[in-house]
Amino acid sequence: MGEPLDAQAAVAALRRSLVAALGDGAGGADAVARVCQACVQALPVDGAAISVIDGAGNRELLHASDEIIRRVESVQFTLGEGPCVDTFRARRPVLVPDLAGATAWPVFAAEMAGQPIGAIFAFPIQHGAIGIGAMDLYRRAPGWLTDDELATALGIVDLAAMALLGTQVAGGQIDAWLAPLPRHRREVHQATGMLIAEFGIPAEQALARLRLYAFSTGTLIEDVAHALTQRRLHPAELDT
Repeated sequence: MGEPLDAQAAVAALRRSLVAALGDGAGGADAVARVCQACVQALPVDGAAISVIDGAGNRELLHASDEIIRRVESVQFTLGEGPCVDTFRARRPVLVPDLAGATAWPVFAAEMAGQPIGAIFAFPIQHGAIGIGAMDLYRRAPGWLTDDELATALGIVDLAAMALLGTQVAGGQIDAWLAPLPRHRREVHQATGMLIAEFGIPAEQALARLRLYAFSTGTLIEDVAHALTQRRLHPAELDT
């Protein structure tokens, strides 16, 4: 967890870092990682993650600063509920100062009960009316963000949106530098396609079947997808 910095100084430092990274030809993965690192350094949080999300609810984790926040992202994706899901849908920050007392997502909260997480703060990443994704932050101790800390977080979110869109940083050439980003859930997309072909159902229903099977078996959706693509699980076993 970093020592909180002056909001304007922290945002200005990140802006310079992103401009330098992209100016040096660094890929999108490096830029996203710098955004998450800035969160941990400038805010009283222990981890950060950024995901891109489309209108159908498909998510791609671009970077997670540690395994705890990676687990948070995986569980939310598996269940289709949680702060990150709500922040993207509502287009507003979702601040959870005490996860143990949260009632909005009972299943998610139960899954997180064994994790060293006191608070979660989720922010939508958007450009005007265009939803791009979400940024999740966690810390081990419960508690609110102060007004200055919230201002810092919102400033960093704005820079994350600018970086992902390539606005003023990559000159609009987003495809060229987003291409190297790791695709952690490629197998989920492949498994969704397998279910579409097997049952002739829309993508949303195919993804729902993956989530239902993962939830009913107590596994993550990525593990179910891996089993399907590796032929260790037959699509017929997900027939509902």
